[in-house]
Amino acid sequence: RSRELGGTGLGLAIVKHVLSRMDGELSISSRPGLGSAFVCRFPTSSVSQNATENKQVS
Repeated sequence: RSRELGGTGLGLAIVKHVLSRMDGELSISSRPGLGSAFVCRFPTSSVSQNATENKQVS
């Protein structure tokens, strides 16, 4: 649908905002006539650190 109607470009703006808030990275590779690939990377240390801090000792 986006290719037919042109789209609004809002999707990448949202992704950029989320990645910025979570210290993530976005990689894009594009090949004319073939399409584009988008890869989002999120740091695992932040998730692991938060999970450890939130553990309760019984």
